Amino acid sequence: MTPSPCAYTGSRIFDGNTIIDGHVLLVSQDGTTSVIPPRAMPEGCLRHPLDGGILSPGFVDLQVNGGGGVMFNDSPDVNTLATIAAAHRGLGTAAFLPTLITDTPDHTDAAIASVVAAIDQNMPGVIGLHLEGPHLSIARKGAHDGVLIRPMQDRDLATLLAAADRIPNLMVTVAPENATPAQIKAMSGAGILVSLGHSDSDYDTAMAAFDAGARCATHLFNAMSQPQARAPGLVGAALDHRNAASGLIADGVHVHPAMIRMALASNKGPSDVFLVTDAMATAGSKITGFRLNGREILRDRGRLTLADGTLAGADLTMPQAIRFMVKEVGDPLERALARATVIPAGLLRDKTVGMNAKDMIWINDDLSATCWLGDL
Repeated sequence: MTPSPCAYTGSRIFDGNTIIDGHVLLVSQDGTTSVIPPRAMPEGCLRHPLDGGILSPGFVDLQVNGGGGVMFNDSPDVNTLATIAAAHRGLGTAAFLPTLITDTPDHTDAAIASVVAAIDQNMPGVIGLHLEGPHLSIARKGAHDGVLIRPMQDRDLATLLAAADRIPNLMVTVAPENATPAQIKAMSGAGILVSLGHSDSDYDTAMAAFDAGARCATHLFNAMSQPQARAPGLVGAALDHRNAASGLIADGVHVHPAMIRMALASNKGPSDVFLVTDAMATAGSKITGFRLNGREILRDRGRLTLADGTLAGADLTMPQAIRFMVKEVGDPLERALARATVIPAGLLRDKTVGMNAKDMIWINDDLSATCWLGDL
């Protein structure tokens, strides 16, 4: 017997652009979805009444360092990825890029191999890899291990280009001080999503890197040259360049709401601000600390820091980030949802990530909890 389509009623629906009220989400037998008025429900369809909330595509997070008590850097293998994936799926994330923080070439090779294996196994949520370093700036290293930071060499570029052939979505964060425009152009031409971050570059150098093919800035405002009247820095270039989108950690710890509003005012259409969690091992876990490259990271009231107070990733979930954007920044709800779903998805090779019924979630009205559509 052919299964009947299902109609979810009683909830608002975010279609990737607009929040629609008074309509029904219809899920067809093949998993495709459509938003229809109640009168258009097909005869005989199964009805699932909901009590408020919002139906939305699942979250897309392009910067996930860990979760479930483990860090990808600790042991970049398939088992670690499975633990991280399960933790973030429990937080409403449909798709994410496991992120390897600056490490050794051997760890980079292992991360690439484990992501390829996870994708071959259809591991839920894992859609690629983000390599954040090691080609960064010592001056803006943040919590990265300065001993491991170095300029990009020919063999590094060859490794990345080969990885791009095996991984559907490869994101690489570099500082333009340690990666040339020619290297950035080669990566971009191979389909790599190049992002600028952990950089002390001036405006002109950053703009040249964006012109060469970089399309993002990593955790805007953090670990990068700041805007001044006669020296806009990487922040100014990211907000000025027509093709540059910017990841943002919206937790009230990394960036002041006023600075976020300033960034949003520079909206350039599709190249816009999107949300990342920059999540560490604490995501989906009650642990109070962990280690990164042999250094202790402390968790205290929403902050993750090294012993000297340096911020080390974020203790943040995507629902928390959305709530902060709406309540503290004043971002319209539909834009905040887009920043966690379709805007980051638009930077990927498959821009429909999260839009299938299996990847849709229900979010309660106060934006504090999520549930997968299939579990309602």
